Amino acid sequence: MVKIKPFKGIRPPKELAQEVASRPYDVLNSKEAQAEAGEKSLLHIIKPEIDFDPIIDEHSQEAYDKAMENFKKWQERGWLVQDEKEMYYVYAQTMDGRTQYGLAVACHFEDYMEGKIKKHELTRPDKEEDRMIHVRNQNANIEPVFFAYPAIKEVDDIVAKVVSSKNPDYDFVAEDGFGHHLWTIEDDTVNNRITEIFAQQPALYVADGHHRTAAAARVGQEKKANNPNHTGEEEYNYFLSVIFPDNQLNIIDYNRVVKDLNGLTPAQLVEKLNENFDIEVIGEDIYKPKALHNFSMYLEGKWYSLSAKPGTYNDNDPIGVLDVTVLSDLVLDKILGISDLRTSKRIDFVGGIRGLGELKKRVDSGEMAVAFALYPVSMKQLIDIADTGNIMPPKTTWFEPKLRSGLVIHSLK
Repeated sequence: MVKIKPFKGIRPPKELAQEVASRPYDVLNSKEAQAEAGEKSLLHIIKPEIDFDPIIDEHSQEAYDKAMENFKKWQERGWLVQDEKEMYYVYAQTMDGRTQYGLAVACHFEDYMEGKIKKHELTRPDKEEDRMIHVRNQNANIEPVFFAYPAIKEVDDIVAKVVSSKNPDYDFVAEDGFGHHLWTIEDDTVNNRITEIFAQQPALYVADGHHRTAAAARVGQEKKANNPNHTGEEEYNYFLSVIFPDNQLNIIDYNRVVKDLNGLTPAQLVEKLNENFDIEVIGEDIYKPKALHNFSMYLEGKWYSLSAKPGTYNDNDPIGVLDVTVLSDLVLDKILGISDLRTSKRIDFVGGIRGLGELKKRVDSGEMAVAFALYPVSMKQLIDIADTGNIMPPKTTWFEPKLRSGLVIHSLK
């Protein structure tokens, strides 16, 4: 069963929350982060290379040292302050008029090691190591990871009561148009009940933040190995996550653009596609996939609807049912000769948050030859894959909105 606990969050005073909080480290490159970072922004801690002119290598020792210096400075200046008591926090996000309500909690690293916190993606050792250095140096989880759980009515009711009974500590709309809202849960009885409820749950599911999760768990493992008096209750056993009920989450599409047609003419590509797809020429109007196994393709100024023919996919297989699998097998590998999505330089991935106009733009510019848009993966598909121990192909899920970093931090001390 899953082990979570309340914690003494380190967070900005109410009046500074919007200034301090930032987008996550991995959605901005260094140049974008430097342009976006105000004086008090958490970006100075999670992307410290931006404090140098010119910007330095984010993996250099100077950058890691600067991150530690800045985290200390932010606390000394009162831009980040630790709460006096352990609590859970309700963290809600609003996008396009829809709000999802999560709980900021501390999860136990052994649940990840034992497979109770279930993943659906592979991680890269180099990215894990980079995140481990940050956690180890700061002795804190500066940024949360994003987990899902099968919705529980009692938890929904607790959250609704908290939200309706008091004003949020933080309530602002960020520059990207997404709303962020945070409430503290100070009643020990309520906090204890939340802990008890999740102790009955068999699993949590990584939605976003596989590398941060793996890194946090490995730091916990390290600290356990280095402490001869380890009990399992030390704060370093836990790491920061925000957990959301699955029925409130929305996965959006994650699309593909390809640089060349593997020696084919556009007409030859369409002819080869005809073997496994029913093709309809849509024309110049942007076409968005309507259902599972329906794709859109943009080629030479035209949009096409591609519907995979029966027998070309396996809806009884957690991986075979995914449209990323269908597209990879029948088009990217078989026709365009791209067999490894992780290493090929001929393909790029575009999050659906950018809209299908971004696909058109990249093809029309001549940078790319063809684009494919996919129907989004469902939470049920993600949970089925994690439960069966399978791994999704690369770049399958895109969650939006992203968690804001800096609203609450977890110290390992």
